[in-house]
Amino acid sequence: MKPTIAVLLGDASGIGPEMAVKLLARTPNREAAQLLLIADPLALEGGERIAGQRLDPLRVDSLDALRFEPGRVSLLAQDTLQGRAPTLGESNAHSGRAAFEALQLACEAVRRKKVGGIVFAPFNKHSLRLGGLTQEDELRHMQEQLDVRGFVCEFNITGQLWTSRVTSHVPLKEVASLITGPAIHDAVRIIHDALRSAGVAKPRIAVSGLNPHAGDGGSIGREEIEIIEPAVRALQGQGIDARGPYSPDTVFIGARRGDFDAVVSMYHDQGQIAMKLMGFEQGVTLHGGLPVPVATSASGSAFDIAGKGVANVEGLQRAFDLCVRMARA
Repeated sequence: MKPTIAVLLGDASGIGPEMAVKLLARTPNREAAQLLLIADPLALEGGERIAGQRLDPLRVDSLDALRFEPGRVSLLAQDTLQGRAPTLGESNAHSGRAAFEALQLACEAVRRKKVGGIVFAPFNKHSLRLGGLTQEDELRHMQEQLDVRGFVCEFNITGQLWTSRVTSHVPLKEVASLITGPAIHDAVRIIHDALRSAGVAKPRIAVSGLNPHAGDGGSIGREEIEIIEPAVRALQGQGIDARGPYSPDTVFIGARRGDFDAVVSMYHDQGQIAMKLMGFEQGVTLHGGLPVPVATSASGSAFDIAGKGVANVEGLQRAFDLCVRMARA
């Protein structure tokens, strides 16, 4: 059976609606899954105009009335923009609220087992917060909405290389205090299990250090000696092929060469900068630990090119393909 995937437009002031329309206009995508687009029609019309394509969706009134026709997208319309077109190219509460409420409804669809996965075009986290988000990011919000008690983590995927991280969307000044043995264990274990589910029999996982040169033997910080290395040894004792800590400025050189299947970084930009340099437009972000696959492109809301019709959809396509594959499984 085809999985049912909820699709969200992302931030209506950015490139999200354009990307989503380009994705959904592709016939193979409409044939791969039953697609539920959750959106304000005004934002959808804007995306269609920018993309130069029309979707002709099937309107449904509620999750209870959900229905599909072969080859057509079903649209669950919202009135979150209240008739006022989004302002392109800037972060604002108007578009943030529309994106946040679409996410809320997608979570409800998951709770009610109406969909088996979510694909969303890029959000803007500042806009989401202006629009009602109170958690660290959309992943933690979904964790709360879906009553997930275990560890959750963003995976970033470029080609065959995956990354997870011990800390995510927190101020840099707080990172060191959050690096603990259990946190490292969770970040390694979750990506190890996800890679095995994706078909990698024995994942090779590199663990990054926190400090420059991985602490240089303790002369530039002792987190590697006192926290990270003991955690890696403990994971090895559990049969996980974890190695490190490696110097953060060189670990991705070996990863790009194919020495590892995954890198676990200590904080957001430590891994994200490297991954985006290796494949920004093809990168995928997968939210790990949730009851259904949730994926998006690694690119952001790109306010600087919003409305120009030049947004590249390949990262979102890869996210869609991964989500459909995992939902089928």
